[in-house]
Amino acid sequence: MADSIEQISASVDALLQDFDIIAHNLANVSTVGYKRRCSVFTETLKAQQSGAQEQSNGSVTAEAAFDFSQGHIVETGRPLDFALFGKGLFVIETPDGPLYTRNGTFHINQNSQIVNSDGRIVAGQAGPITVPTTIGPSQLNVAGDGSISAAGTAVGKFRLADFADNQEKLVPVGSSCYRMPEDIQPTVAENIVVKQGYQEASNVKMIDELVNMTIVSRLYEANMKFITAQKEASSSILSVAAG
Repeated sequence: MADSIEQISASVDALLQDFDIIAHNLANVSTVGYKRRCSVFTETLKAQQSGAQEQSNGSVTAEAAFDFSQGHIVETGRPLDFALFGKGLFVIETPDGPLYTRNGTFHINQNSQIVNSDGRIVAGQAGPITVPTTIGPSQLNVAGDGSISAAGTAVGKFRLADFADNQEKLVPVGSSCYRMPEDIQPTVAENIVVKQGYQEASNVKMIDELVNMTIVSRLYEANMKFITAQKEASSSILSVAAG
């Protein structure tokens, strides 16, 4: 019985973590470039329900991974909004090393450099992308490969990174940015298109997340009821033994 209680308790802890993951996804349903997190438990449950794999032994794990599937491309008409279509990420320069993001909502800082919403420099292939002070944002033209020009003059080109099979090792650091361990280096993203005047919406599907939350809540309640019943049974046995 003790082993059973311990297993259920571990499952309850994992379900609480899973609930937090789902809540975080829902909180970012409108965040540009956000990639949803999914737990091993939720995905395993879906596979079981579809008959794609055998039933588990009842244990639950809340290990999480990112779903980097493409989000919807939404037109904004803003010249400094950029959406990526395909596999790859923008590179953001920081004093602590590069960050990576799918959020292409950019601005021009006081030094005429293209920066993200946090004021961090957006990397170009030759360093920071500096826009001549005589050129306004509406005059910028960005090609599908990330090349930036204005009035026929080349301004720069976005540095776009691809981590291929190592993409799952990206670590979130906030503001829709990720960091990669230093021993893993990106390659140049090739099968990707930059769309100017667009944003990539979050790939969170609210209905799916609400369904997952309902499932997790019901499982949590069922496990708590089981623990309560086991404790009451143990108390009854002790009472009888005590005479």
